[in-house]
Amino acid sequence: MLGNRVHVKGSARAKLGAELKKAYGKGASIRVLAHGCGRSYGFVHRVLTEAGTAMRTRGGSNARRR
Repeated sequence: MLGNRVHVKGSARAKLGAELKKAYGKGASIRVLAHGCGRSYGFVHRVLTEAGTAMRTRGGSNARRR
């Protein structure tokens, strides 16, 4: 867990990006990752993007229920 207002730079940011990318690749949502590390959705999204993560599309199934 990271403290609030702690700047994550350099190798620490790259390491965090790799860890978040691995968890995201296993199916964790950005919101779950953000909650887990005590940071905002935007921070986690930005770190994932910087780590070269292929982002999933939004939402669930588009099939209509009858």
